[in-house]
Amino acid sequence: MKITITKTEKEFDTTAAWRIIAQMLEKPNAVIGLSTGQTTIGMHGVVSNIHRQYPFDVSRITLFNVDELTNLPREYAGSCYTMILNQIAGLLGIPEENFIMPPTMSADFEAEALLFEQRLAERGGADLQMLGIGSNGHIGINQPGTPFESETWVSPMDPDFEARVRRETQVPAETVLGGLTRGIKNIMHTRKLILIAKGAHKADIIKQAILGPVTTDIPASVVQLHPNCEILLDAEAASGIAEYAWKRGFSF
Repeated sequence: MKITITKTEKEFDTTAAWRIIAQMLEKPNAVIGLSTGQTTIGMHGVVSNIHRQYPFDVSRITLFNVDELTNLPREYAGSCYTMILNQIAGLLGIPEENFIMPPTMSADFEAEALLFEQRLAERGGADLQMLGIGSNGHIGINQPGTPFESETWVSPMDPDFEARVRRETQVPAETVLGGLTRGIKNIMHTRKLILIAKGAHKADIIKQAILGPVTTDIPASVVQLHPNCEILLDAEAASGIAEYAWKRGFSF
């Protein structure tokens, strides 16, 4: 497990962006998993800006997001499809057939989960996953308590996040909201993981996930077992593990 700590948020965004670009340049038909949220907006912008200034071929690159909200319109600004499309996929000109996302609305989400994984497998599986971490340690939408052997499924939302989504969308209370997410087993089968976090509010959960026991109570802790994983943090997110990282010679 490699730990990289950047001095500033700007340096974090640039470093993370170049991890994505490096994968694209190294393997022109790479399958790359992304994540949404405040952590990733900046890095997606840097990728798009670099591609605009120095165009390179992305015609065979496949992008997908690790999860997607369910029972909401795809046009909702908070849907993962819309965020990834507007932040990076559309700006890079990724062909529609190479933007692999499950639908937000379906009568059979179990079938959609299987199809999502099938489409990724047909392209050789995921080469890289940029993996965010929630404040409770969730990865994708695999909340605490999710078994490590879980495969792509529809998970309940975090209650606070669900309350915000309902406020923004005015979805009726009887509509069950959730998230179709790659399971922890599927995530761990990705060839390379980069767990990303920035901001002081992530410092405690990063310390638990990286230095604590591997436990389903903190789903992100499972990345300790991945054979090719990098932990990429800004200085604030790394404040809880800085001494540990420094003593072991990890890069800053």
